[in-house]
Amino acid sequence: MHIPDGFLNAGVSVATGVVAVGGGAVALKKARDELDDKSVPMLALCAAFIFAAQMLNFPIAGGTSGHFLGAALAAILLGPYLGSLVLMVVLIIQALLFADGGLTALGANIFNMAIVGVYGAYVIYYLLKKALPRGRTWFLSSTAISAWFSIVLAALVCALELAISGTSPAGTVIPAMVGIHALIGIVEALITVVVAGVVMAARPDLIRTYQPAGNLTVREVA
Repeated sequence: MHIPDGFLNAGVSVATGVVAVGGGAVALKKARDELDDKSVPMLALCAAFIFAAQMLNFPIAGGTSGHFLGAALAAILLGPYLGSLVLMVVLIIQALLFADGGLTALGANIFNMAIVGVYGAYVIYYLLKKALPRGRTWFLSSTAISAWFSIVLAALVCALELAISGTSPAGTVIPAMVGIHALIGIVEALITVVVAGVVMAARPDLIRTYQPAGNLTVREVA
């Protein structure tokens, strides 16, 4: 899903770059309010895990491959602002040090994965959390669904950018991107659930968005 240089026109690159800078400014402002002794270690561990996991590709149907995104995992463990900030840092390091995604497309990659992926996953997770009962089973179910949607939403926006840039016709690139990433989303959901489940079993208090059954204290991310 990392877009290389030369695939987007100047207009799309600039527009997504502006949104990415704005999203980064908001995330940094909120981070100053939300960072504490408990969230700093989780933020570092989450960033390290997502960075390492994104570097590993796994095979998908038709000879294609995909990689873990981690947008939903970051949003659920850290909340949307810190989660978005983590993805931004990961994507910047990948682009600068590993040429994973072009520099001219960095704004678009941040917009697609760190903004659309993270905030999209959080909105879906939040709505499911409000609609479903509390407890481990429903938490993990909401986590899986939001993780799948994070991949599909990011892929859809990426496809639209490529279509607007004239790189590929919309009728070709949208079904191809969404179809492949719908399969990748299944793996994304499985990995996200496993990691979130492990954290829940060990330290549920570290999951910023989790509210156990029977706990009357509402912990929301403003």
